[in-house]
Amino acid sequence: MPPTARRSAAPSAALSAALAAALAASAFLSAPPASAHDAGPGSEAGVGHGHGHEQADAAAEAEAALIGADHARAHAERRDAAAGAAEYPQATRTAGLAALTKSQAAANKAFSAARDGRFAEFFPSPDFGVHLAQLPTGKVLLFSFERVEVNPTKETGPTDRIGRTNAGRAFLWDPSRGTGARAFREVRPPTVLMPDGTYVPRPAPFFCAGHAFLPNGMLAVFGGNAGGKGGSGAKLSFVFDPWTETWFRNRDMSVGRWYPSVVTGADGRQTVMSGQSERGTGTPTPVVERFPAKGLPVPWRTYDIPAGMAVERFRADAPFRNDYPHLFSLRDGMIYGLGRDADQQWLFDPVKETRTGLPRRPADFRGYGSAVPLPAGLRGPDSVLVLGGDPQDPNTYKLSGRRWTTEEPRAFGRTQDDTLILPDATLLTVNGALSTRDYGHGPFNPQADLKYRHTELRDARGHWRLGPAQRLPRGYHSNALVMPDGRVMVTGDELQQIANDPDIRDAMDGSIEIYEPAYLHQGGARPALDRVPRGELAHDALFEVRSRTASTVRRAVLLAPTTVTHAVNTSQRHLELAVTAVRGETLTLRAPRTAADAPPGYYMLFLLDGRGVPSTARWVKLGHR
Repeated sequence: MPPTARRSAAPSAALSAALAAALAASAFLSAPPASAHDAGPGSEAGVGHGHGHEQADAAAEAEAALIGADHARAHAERRDAAAGAAEYPQATRTAGLAALTKSQAAANKAFSAARDGRFAEFFPSPDFGVHLAQLPTGKVLLFSFERVEVNPTKETGPTDRIGRTNAGRAFLWDPSRGTGARAFREVRPPTVLMPDGTYVPRPAPFFCAGHAFLPNGMLAVFGGNAGGKGGSGAKLSFVFDPWTETWFRNRDMSVGRWYPSVVTGADGRQTVMSGQSERGTGTPTPVVERFPAKGLPVPWRTYDIPAGMAVERFRADAPFRNDYPHLFSLRDGMIYGLGRDADQQWLFDPVKETRTGLPRRPADFRGYGSAVPLPAGLRGPDSVLVLGGDPQDPNTYKLSGRRWTTEEPRAFGRTQDDTLILPDATLLTVNGALSTRDYGHGPFNPQADLKYRHTELRDARGHWRLGPAQRLPRGYHSNALVMPDGRVMVTGDELQQIANDPDIRDAMDGSIEIYEPAYLHQGGARPALDRVPRGELAHDALFEVRSRTASTVRRAVLLAPTTVTHAVNTSQRHLELAVTAVRGETLTLRAPRTAADAPPGYYMLFLLDGRGVPSTARWVKLGHR
C-alpha cells in the first residue's frame, strides 16, 4: 500500500462519508455500454465520454484524493471486474474453456505430432498480448491496454475513453522461469499527460501503435490512442530497452498515429507510415516520418539509449486510405508499402525519399491478414506473399519482380490470421476469424467455428495443408512469434481470453499457447549450437561457430525476431548462411552479403540437420559497416 493510502487508513467521519459517496457513485457507473468493433478504427464506434463518465471520473478523483491514486485505481478495477463477472458469470467462462479443451483434443486426434506438430501448453498471462516482441535477451514483451470491461460481449478496451481509464500496460515473460505468475514482470509504460482536456496522469496509452526493432536490439514504438473522436492518434514515441528493461520517451511525432506501421531499413533507420491522426477516426495521415532523424546517429550499441530523439519528415507522402499497411524492406533496399486497398501498392526509395506505384493487387480490399517476405536462400527476400484478410478468399498472392501472381490457396479464407516463417523455411498460419469480433456466430459472440482454430502449414514447394487446432479461437488482436528454442508462442484476442478465463478475479486475464512444430518430434537429439561470436558480424564476412554435433549440420539459418500486432509483422526475415568449412567442432559460416539483404541488428542463428531439425538458437548481431 502506498504511503498516501497508509496515512488515510483511518479517515475522519467527514472523509469517510465522502469516500462512501465516491465508492457508491463509481460502483454504479463502473460498467460502460458496449461499443462496436469492425475491421478497422474507422468503424470502432466508442463508448463516448458523456455525463455518466464525467460523474465516474469525478468520483474516482474524490476516491484518489482520500486513499491515493494507486489504491483507488485498484479499487476501481475490482469494482469493474465484479460488475462484469455478475453479467458474465465465472461458471460460463469455466464451462467455455472446458468445452474448447475437449473439442481441441477431439479434433487433434487426426493429426500426428511428427508430421503436423502439436499444441503442448496453455497457461495464464497477465496481459492480452495485443502487441508482442521477441527480445534478444530471450524474454518476450507483451503490451496492450488496461481493460475497462470484463464482459466479453462488450468492448473491453478503452477505444474511445478520455481520462485515466485510457491507459496502457506492459509485461515481460521470461520462458526460462516457466509458465507461472513468477515468470512475468510488469514493465509499466511511462506516465504521461495526454492532450485530451483532462491532463490526468496515466501509463501511456500506446495500444494499437506501430513498432520495429532498432539495430541495438531495442524496440521503438510509435503512436497509440489519444482517446475520444471514435479513437484518435497519439503523437507518442518510445523505446523499450531490453537490456535494462526500461522504457524511454522520445520527442513526439509531428502527427498523431493510431494503427500505424513501422519498418526498419538497410541503414537501421525506421520509417513510420499511416495511422488515424489526432483529429480522430476517419482521418488517416499521409505524412511519412523517419526515426531517428538523419542528423542524429542510429542507436547501435546496447548502451546507445534513444531518449528525447526526434523524427523527421520524409519528403514523399503515403496516402493510404486504410490503416496498418504491410511494410517490407527487401533486398533491393526499397521499402514496399502494401495497402489493404488493391490499388494502394507503393514503392518507397529511402535514399531519394520518393514514392512510385506498384501494380494493382489481384484481390480487392483485404482486412487484417498476413503478409510474409518469402525466404530466398542465401540472399535477402525479394518477394512477398499476401494472405488472409478476406474470409471469402482462400487464395494467396505473391508480389515478385514488381508483378503479382495468384498462388495456391489455403483450405479456406480467414481474417485476423498470423503467418510465421519457421527455421526450416516452412510457413505456419495460426489464429483467424470470420471478421473482426466474429468467429462464425456474430460479433461479440464467444462461440466460434472450429475451422478457424486450425493451423495451416505451407511446405517448401508452396503446398498448404491443415494442421492441429489451437485451444482458443483468436481473431482480432491475436499474435504469434517463433521463440529461440524453435517453439511458437500464440496469444492475443482479449475477448476470447476474458470469455474463457479460469479465474476472472485474479490478475492473469490473458493466456498463452505453445505450439511445437513437427521438427521437434522427429526423435533423436537436436543439433547443438554451443558458441557464437560475441561481437558484431560484418556483412559478407566469414565467422566461426562451435557445435559438438558439427558433423550432422546441413544448414545454418538466420531468423529475425518478430514484433507483431494486428497481423502486421514487418520484422520477419529468413536467410540461409553458406557453410564454407567444417573442421571438428568448428563450422565456418558466411554472413549475408549486404545490409539490404539483412538489415543491421540481432538475429537468431539456428543450425539444422538433414531432417530439418533446428538447434536451439543463439543470438548474433549483424553490423552496419
